[in-house]
Amino acid sequence: MRERALRALRDVRPAHDQTQAVPNFWSSAKRTDAGRRLPEYYLVYFLLVELLGFPHEGPEEKVAWTIPLDYCGELFTIEHRKMGLGLFHPEPDRVAAQAAEIVNRIHKAAKEAQPFFEWFADTRVAQSAVNVANHSQPLYERYRYLREAAQSHSHAAEQRKEERRATAAGKTDLSQLTELWMADWHPEPESGWLALSAVEAYFSWTEHVLIHLAILQGRVTTGTQVASLAAGDWTGKFKAAIDVNERGANTLLDRVLAVRQDLRNHVAHGAFGKQGEALSFHSPAGAVPVLLPHRVGPQHFRFGNGLAFDALRVFQVLDDFETFMFAGVREPAREFLLENCYPTVLTMAKGAYADAMRSPEAMTNFLRYWGEEVERSANMDW
Repeated sequence: MRERALRALRDVRPAHDQTQAVPNFWSSAKRTDAGRRLPEYYLVYFLLVELLGFPHEGPEEKVAWTIPLDYCGELFTIEHRKMGLGLFHPEPDRVAAQAAEIVNRIHKAAKEAQPFFEWFADTRVAQSAVNVANHSQPLYERYRYLREAAQSHSHAAEQRKEERRATAAGKTDLSQLTELWMADWHPEPESGWLALSAVEAYFSWTEHVLIHLAILQGRVTTGTQVASLAAGDWTGKFKAAIDVNERGANTLLDRVLAVRQDLRNHVAHGAFGKQGEALSFHSPAGAVPVLLPHRVGPQHFRFGNGLAFDALRVFQVLDDFETFMFAGVREPAREFLLENCYPTVLTMAKGAYADAMRSPEAMTNFLRYWGEEVERSANMDW
């Protein structure tokens, strides 16, 4: 693979002591237009440094790394700077054609090296040297927005109902009274739709946040575990983050699963259900629901006819679980997951995170330190 990549590069080689440089090269080098079309910075680095062993310079102010190149005897550099990856030369207009050829050659070599890139990534994942993207905050905000919209719509609908009742007082016109009666018995459905969307958003958030919660507690420490949890069911994520032997955990798990199975899963899978909820069998008494009352079992949120449910009772269960999830030893995780978007780093699961999870104050101090490190890295402020 190295031989194929070198053949693809042709005259693009590491700089050496015979490479000719324009005077004041390092102080006057500018971006070339062609350099804006280079592959992703990590592919260029993996290709030239990790696979082919090109010499390179480490970080300096506003520069993460520099690779000096020789192209037909002339010096160019590839640099990953604060403003992005680029191919640099003091006279970019004069060498535009050469720069374009260098970029084309790097693209060809990167294509040859695709199996190496995949192998390199796999080895890092196997070593658990990975970050896990943290979308907890925006997912939570989505849930809160939909829930508040549902409650606001429900409140407005109740106000309109009261206004209709006030208007009906003293009326004797039968058509008006019938219209008001029908409006009372057929409430506006929009608040229920929004509440269902909020329930869906809640489980989307918890599927995500429970994995991060497990990492912060050191209960999940490898990339393989994260991948397995991400592909698994909600209950597996719950058990990874929360000890089921903890007081109240099993009871709360049953209540949350009732909401998930009766509402979220029911709608997500076409609103048919898996126990005949959408079926009515023929009988001398008329059409009868297949899901007779004696078959309902201990779950309390199951749909009846239509898609109506008691949103207030459901939201109370979700609130209870959210409180439990960030209670006790898990309390410090709330600030990490709901007030920041830093990824969780598996190599820190048993060290820095263990220290930070000792108390909310320890987490605040850690996040202040970590925020400065992240900012310095993003700015390439070495």
